[in-house]
Amino acid sequence: MAAMAAASATERTVIENCAIATVDAGGTEYASGHIVLAGNRIESVGAGGAPGDLANVVRRIDATGHLATPGLVNTHHHFYQWLTRGLATDHNLFDWLVALYPTWARIDEPMAHAAAQGSLAMMARGGVTTAADHHYIHPRGAGDLSGAIVRAARDLGVRFTLARGSMDRGESDGGLPPDFAVESLDDALAATEATVREHHDPSFDAMTRVAVAPCSPFSVSTELMRQGAELARRLGVRLHTHGSETVEEEKFCHELFGMGPTDYFESTGWLGEDVWMAHCVHMNDSDIAAFARTGTGVAHCPSSNARLAAGIARVPDLLAAGVPVGLGVDGTASNESGELHTELRNALLINRLGAHREAALNARGALRLGTYGGAQVLGRAAETGSLEPGKLADLVLWRMDTLAHSSIADPVAALVLGAPAPVTASFVNGRQIVEDGRLLTVDEDAVARSTRDEARRLARTAARG
Repeated sequence: MAAMAAASATERTVIENCAIATVDAGGTEYASGHIVLAGNRIESVGAGGAPGDLANVVRRIDATGHLATPGLVNTHHHFYQWLTRGLATDHNLFDWLVALYPTWARIDEPMAHAAAQGSLAMMARGGVTTAADHHYIHPRGAGDLSGAIVRAARDLGVRFTLARGSMDRGESDGGLPPDFAVESLDDALAATEATVREHHDPSFDAMTRVAVAPCSPFSVSTELMRQGAELARRLGVRLHTHGSETVEEEKFCHELFGMGPTDYFESTGWLGEDVWMAHCVHMNDSDIAAFARTGTGVAHCPSSNARLAAGIARVPDLLAAGVPVGLGVDGTASNESGELHTELRNALLINRLGAHREAALNARGALRLGTYGGAQVLGRAAETGSLEPGKLADLVLWRMDTLAHSSIADPVAALVLGAPAPVTASFVNGRQIVEDGRLLTVDEDAVARSTRDEARRLARTAARG
């Protein structure tokens, strides 16, 4: 009786009269249906109107003309790059890094906070409800960068995974970043562990989690890779890094380690169900088989891969092998829009330029990558990524009855292939954070001013050297 009383006291929000793409295992969709939110959970999803006898309904939303989907899940980003958009626009990855590392190495705590606000705000107003940030630059004396990023995500109300990155291979050791922007092995491990202990929440409805995330094979020592994996598993958190992004990286791994990236990752303990890697563009059949065998996930970043001329990832082959694949924005110095919903379209279009052509990916497959696939990659598929009873109330209402979409009969095709759809409402953990395309949790204009000011301050600081 006590449990029933508690359930009836839960405040409910009822959403009705919308098309629904649940992205559940069966791909269930409703042409017109309802969703009931009870507290921070989804209580029911179904065709037609909601049950008429629901208690404690505090809000009813008539969502006529809308499509409801799970909130989008961004699996890879570098928030700090919001301050260096539009630079080095005609470079490949290595040249781009060489051009920008001297500027990035001057970032400090206020800059990191402003950049995180800008990055998160842009994603959230475009339908992202869960985001991951791979922050690996920790210049000496820069302040508490991890805390600044976590604080920005908390204030915006976005579910968040901080991939606490690190680098210990500076220029003097053959790496690309300046020496003063890297950490020692011991310092990197100690700071990463401290970040996990301070910010990681393992609970079902956690708003903040932390992953161990050395940057990449060409900026990290083998010992940091190996001990980082051991640290993550001792603490019970996930592991993240960049992998197989460019042909230059593959050549680097063969020259330095005598093996390709995937074999190198496996030799250091970096394949497994608790691991996801960004990009994974240049993978052969045995690499894909190793990812599938171990359950290693992939963050596919189509716009960034095109911007840096990295190539086309073998997403259809990864999916066919059973590899978990989600979508990533990547840093906004290589994807200036910073919006994940554009990645749905770009993933479909770019993959159709590959060997599988028109059979590579369809609209529903692209939506799955951006929702359930991303939740899988972040280890949160039991909690979010689809609209199902018992899951967290993370969802988006996309308006489909405007000029941009009203003549497309299939709302999922309209969302993926059409112009960016307006977000009428976005909910995270049952809390609405976007209304009619505007953020409810922060002042967008103030964020715009702050990011502009901090970008200019970073440029001045970098110019002084």
